[in-house]
Amino acid sequence: MEPVSKDLIDLAKRAANLSRPILRGYFRAGVDVVRKGDESPVTRADREAEAAIRQLLNREVPAHGIIGEEHGTERGDAEYVWVLDPLDGTRAFVVGKPTFGTLIALCRNGQPIIGVIDMPILGEQWIGATGHRTVQNGKPVDTRSCSSLSKAWINTTSPEMFQGGLLPRFERVRDASAGCNYGGDCYTYGLTASGYLDLCIEAGMQTYDYMALIPVVEGAGGVVSDWAGNRLGLESDGTVLAAGDPRVHEQAVALLLQP
Repeated sequence: MEPVSKDLIDLAKRAANLSRPILRGYFRAGVDVVRKGDESPVTRADREAEAAIRQLLNREVPAHGIIGEEHGTERGDAEYVWVLDPLDGTRAFVVGKPTFGTLIALCRNGQPIIGVIDMPILGEQWIGATGHRTVQNGKPVDTRSCSSLSKAWINTTSPEMFQGGLLPRFERVRDASAGCNYGGDCYTYGLTASGYLDLCIEAGMQTYDYMALIPVVEGAGGVVSDWAGNRLGLESDGTVLAAGDPRVHEQAVALLLQP
């Protein structure tokens, strides 16, 4: 696949930078939390940030589609579709933890070609794009070498993600690793791209939760798939496995596929 144009990468970065001051302005400001139909929390900050990003994209690339967590889908059948999660980690946001972020992806024919992880409070930003090396705050990064799951430090946001028989499968991977950290939402995928973590394992994820993560991790040398090892797309099952080293990814998939 041909490298993504600099103009599209710059647009993705501008979109993330537009969201950043909005979320900063509401952080630790006592915003009200509303429960959506699926019982997930949302705040005014989420909605305003996504509205601002949509306005920018509709002005700059009006033929492109948009899928957003808070404001739905426009032109979803377009060749190019942006996938937005304006505030990934709302639970962290509402209790004053700085580990929430904005996720922005651009897909072409259903496959992600740009991904941005922006951490507005921490001041860290990862950008991955097809044909380009992933950068953290403008500097190229690489995942780290790890030959065995037994040496790997892994992360999941919460064990509550693992419903419907998924928990024992996660526990097999956790127990075979060097150790497991909890929390962090999208931040941990940036840390994997930069070589600090070896494996992220999650479930119950929506399209806007994982699409931006793929170019970031892959552009740093990592592997991202569902638990069966299949490439993620718009219709994936919500399980996510992101590894810095393909060897760790392969070993984790083997454990996850056991009955």
